[in-house]
Order: sequence, then C-alpha cells, then structure tokens
Amino acid sequence: MTTTARHEGKTALVTGGSRGIGRAVSHRLAREGALVAVHYGHDRTAAERTVKEIEADGGRAFAVHAELGVPGDADALWADFDRGLAAQDAEAGLDILVNNAGITVPRRIADVTEADYDRVFAVNTRAPFFIIQRGLGRLRDGGRIVNVSSVATRVAYPAIVSYTMTKAALDYLTLALAEELGPRGITVNAVAPGYTETEINPTLAVPEIRRRYSEASVFGRLGDPADIADVVSFVASDDARWVTGQWIDASGGAHLGA
Repeated sequence: MTTTARHEGKTALVTGGSRGIGRAVSHRLAREGALVAVHYGHDRTAAERTVKEIEADGGRAFAVHAELGVPGDADALWADFDRGLAAQDAEAGLDILVNNAGITVPRRIADVTEADYDRVFAVNTRAPFFIIQRGLGRLRDGGRIVNVSSVATRVAYPAIVSYTMTKAALDYLTLALAEELGPRGITVNAVAPGYTETEINPTLAVPEIRRRYSEASVFGRLGDPADIADVVSFVASDDARWVTGQWIDASGGAHLGA
C-alpha cells in the first residue's frame, strides 16, 4: 500500500461510506493514514466489504450503522460511532466528517409526491444538519467538515428538482457553518460532483444518456468516484487549512459552455 502522512493519526467518519463516492472517499482517507468510520444505512455487507478491503490494504476502518431520514438518526449514528471507536481502542473524538450519504428522486415537479419530497429532504438535508449538530462536541478544533453537494445546484435541471433543492440547502449550511466554526479552526467546504459513475444514477445504463452525460464534461467522460475522493481528501487535509466556506466544482468542467 502506498501511503502518505496527510491524515496520519486522524479519525474520519464518512456517511454512505460503503458504496460509490463514499467508498472511494473511505479508501482514500484510510490510505493516507486515517482511521475511517464507514457508515451505512441498509447494506451491511457492502460496509463490511469496504472495511475488509481497507484493512487488506493496510489501513484501519470500522463500520457504523444508522438509517438516515428517520427520527433519532443522528443520535443513533453517533452512538454506534462511539461504540466503534471504543472497540478500536481509539481516542474519543473526530477530525474529519464527510457528509456524503444521499438519495435522489428523479422526477419533475409535477410528479414529486409529498412523500418523495419529505424523504429526500430527510436524508439529504435534515440528517447532515443534525449529524453535524450532535457531532460538534466530538469534532476537534482544527477539524474538517466536507459536505458532498452537486454541480446541479448551479444549472437548471428540472428532472431532479427536489434532489437539487436539498443540495442547495446543504450549500448554504456549508457557508453558515464556515463562519460559525472558523474561530475553532474548523473548515467547512462543499465538494460538488457532476455526472459520476455511481449506483445513484440508474439512467447511466441507457447508452444515449450515458453518452450525453459524458459529453457534458470538457474531458468527454463520466467522473470516477476516485476523482471526487481526491478532492475531498485535499479539503480534509491541512493543505486546505486556508480554504473554508467554499463550493468546489468537481464535475470535470460539466456545463462550462453554453
């Protein structure tokens, strides 16, 4: 395993850390020395597989379970996180929080039900809000919060209107928290992927849609989860200590042109 000391001695929590972008982030932070709490909501097998992959690569990780979008989700997550840290004989506390978990509702406004709307906001906006709130006492001074947003908040994309609204709310939370937590040396930034090869977007199985999404990037391809993980790792590091309150486009230049 090739490692750097970028996150050596740090503890990180990645929500939705067992698949897609979250899995890539978990691997990257662990590869650079962090003890990584891999959160999952439903797929325990995927979380355990991610932990085993990290350990096989010489890193340290443990799984954390909490279903998001339900009452008490933040408290359940932190309780399991605390248990996991104790089982690892690790010092209590957290250095890096990556709010990555999210769901999408691929419907235009006319087709979004109240249940759809409530569910996507509960998982994508309410959950990270209270995870951060309940976690502030655990987050060490000089820590990092990274919220995974979306490049869709900067363009008109009616097909996923409710999803994009949740990410726009997360963008504002990023800005407000950067101001509030700055005196503690904590940075708060949003990383915004574009069209990325993950399970959250089943339309990628349609060749025409896949081609169109690939051509949206100036590089002519879909993003890889590792492309996003590299950016997250940077803003979670001391190298980015003077960067806070920022919305960082990690879309491969999607929609730069007319």
